[in-house]
Amino acid sequence: MPVYVFDGRTAQGAKVSGERTADSKTALTTLLQRERIRPVKIKEKGKEFSLPTFGGQKISAKDLAIFYRQFSVMIDSGLPLVQCLEILGSNQENKAFQKVIAEVRGRVESGSTLANAMREHPKVFDALVVNMIDAGETGGILDTILQRLAIYVEKAVKLQAAVKSALIYPVAVVGIAVIIVGLLLWKVVPIFANMFSSLGVTLPLPTRIVVGVSGFIGTFGWVFVVLAFALSGTIKSFYASPGGRLTIDGFMLKLPIFGPLIRKIAVARFTRTLGTLITSGVPLLESLDITARTSGNAVIEQAILKVRKAVEEGRTLTDPLRETEVFPNMVTQMIAVGEQTGAMDAMLQKIADFYEAEVDAAVKDMLTLLEPVIILFLGITVGGIVISLYLPMFELIAKMAG
Repeated sequence: MPVYVFDGRTAQGAKVSGERTADSKTALTTLLQRERIRPVKIKEKGKEFSLPTFGGQKISAKDLAIFYRQFSVMIDSGLPLVQCLEILGSNQENKAFQKVIAEVRGRVESGSTLANAMREHPKVFDALVVNMIDAGETGGILDTILQRLAIYVEKAVKLQAAVKSALIYPVAVVGIAVIIVGLLLWKVVPIFANMFSSLGVTLPLPTRIVVGVSGFIGTFGWVFVVLAFALSGTIKSFYASPGGRLTIDGFMLKLPIFGPLIRKIAVARFTRTLGTLITSGVPLLESLDITARTSGNAVIEQAILKVRKAVEEGRTLTDPLRETEVFPNMVTQMIAVGEQTGAMDAMLQKIADFYEAEVDAAVKDMLTLLEPVIILFLGITVGGIVISLYLPMFELIAKMAG
């Protein structure tokens, strides 16, 4: 019987790890769940570390959304579970995903539930998916759950696309500007500097500054590259620590332009995830735990875990949410109405729809605001360098004319 090394969390959120003997990963998962331990990572002892594979296909959110939607239609049509997985696997173009589906089908054929079979592939089917599938199998509504998963993933992809569009444009333009300015200072300015030196022209102050910066970059440019990589590595290492992630995520929420947008994205993700889980029949405490881990922001995650602890102690959801001071008043008030009317799942979905629309509007407003600022920045930077290079030539022409 193989020995497995595991990492997990207790019902109170404390981290636990250890070694256990079990027939399989699925058997160990069931054993740990009976002890109220939620497994995060399970590896067979001696195989904890493996060489990275190169050239493997990534399983995208779009692949998953299509898979859930097709799976839902097949289950609704009355096809047996194993046959559905066989058809989906054979028609899957992504080879990596095809392999995962085949392994899930093999475990289901061996008598495993679909949820436990999917639990063997946490990088593809996360805790949210596994718990929803488990609830669907238990309640006999697997087709409905799969349809909800497809909608959830599609909306998550749309939200992610909105975030990318908010970041790509300014980052790309500023990156291109840095490259252009770097090339001007590295290659173009020295040519003009040599020409001015051979002509014996007295350089005005702006030109002397540009030539000085150009010379510094030409001599010590490698220092900037090293410092950039060192700074990037330091920030990445700091963010990997719990305290560092909390600090950086908290700072991001306080930024003047991006902060409100990040908060709206977090609220949309929180309400969409929690609403989808509750609608699917996943218990509230488990739903809050999963929602915290998929929040994408350490401050939001910490706030949700505090709410979970309060709910576990017997309190309602609304008051702890309000006490965190992370979620807007409108959100807590609408959730309070949902709790009072017994329609919290529907209320959460409405809040998610509202904030996803808010994210779209905020992205458009931000791009509208940033566009003239970036153009002005480019004009001042590039235009300033060009004008400073032509100033001595204007003075030289004036002297020759005089």
